[in-house]
Amino acid sequence: MKIICIGRNYTNHIAELKNERPEEPVVFMKPDSAVLLKQHPFVIPEFSEEIHHEIEIIVKINKVGKYIEPKFAHKYYDEISVGIDFTARDLQDKLKAKGLPWEKAKAFDGSAVIGDFLPKSDFVSMENLTFELTNNSKTVQKGNTSLMLWKIDELVSYVSQFFTLKIGDIIFTGTPEGVAAVKPNDVLEGFLEDKKLFRIQVK
Repeated sequence: MKIICIGRNYTNHIAELKNERPEEPVVFMKPDSAVLLKQHPFVIPEFSEEIHHEIEIIVKINKVGKYIEPKFAHKYYDEISVGIDFTARDLQDKLKAKGLPWEKAKAFDGSAVIGDFLPKSDFVSMENLTFELTNNSKTVQKGNTSLMLWKIDELVSYVSQFFTLKIGDIIFTGTPEGVAAVKPNDVLEGFLEDKKLFRIQVK
């Protein structure tokens, strides 16, 4: 199982972090050990004082694919959900300043929350999905896939140029604006079109 993540896919999020708008998708990966186990809390790691939540639409690959054409990409996933790409922002900023890879800030244990999956067929269009993250019942992030720089099918096609996609692989498709630090006792809940797909306690 690979976890393939896309960065800088929403304009307002690019602006809030003062990043440059990319000319092509920004891709990074997390190992399977990054998956936060079901029913487990998210424990803030000792190496960071600024762990940010980043809610994202995620898709699960359902068949092997390589060099997938965009018009066929929709055939390679039939389940979607929401997840969190937890990011050690303070550590990431230090690594970026030195031109170093981000893995320590993005791929640490427990950094990938994967919500309950729903059939893609439950939704009218992948290009108009509303999703939301609440923290202690207050909305902190809200996005819609219509605002993506690269749509889901484009991303599936793009990453398949570099990595053979296999059954069970997960693609995180980018986060909208509103990222912020989490604190002990926060309760994070993720919604896709008003359906709650995860609940995470922070410790």
